[in-house]
Amino acid sequence: MMNIYVYMGLVVLFFIACYFGWKYKPIRMNKSYFYDSWKVLQKLLVDKKTWAQSIMSADKLLDEALKKRHFKGKSMGERMVSAQRHIKDNDGVWFAHKLSSKLESHPRTRLNKTDTKEALTAIKKALQDLGALPSDKRK
Repeated sequence: MMNIYVYMGLVVLFFIACYFGWKYKPIRMNKSYFYDSWKVLQKLLVDKKTWAQSIMSADKLLDEALKKRHFKGKSMGERMVSAQRHIKDNDGVWFAHKLSSKLESHPRTRLNKTDTKEALTAIKKALQDLGALPSDKRK
């Protein structure tokens, strides 16, 4: 008698697993969109006057990736907290996000090359961690 209940329980668990398995849809990122957008903002790095625009654009691109991956939160900061286990360089991404926010609120902020490079590198790595950009294949 006990075996019947065990088998019935296993059958029910099987059907539940199948039901949720069929409902699950993997998140697909449009990597070409993110790659093309990244290339466009890289072109802004040619002129020092557009460095701020490139950082703000990269920050918005990261927010789009967080939304596509369905990280919860009303603001980008909340979504970044939700995604912190998926992003390797959280400190770098927070630096970049704070810098972008500062540039939006104070447009005359002067940028140096080091801060610009650090911010964009952190955002690029985060986009790679989220699957929005292909990872670098350097050896």
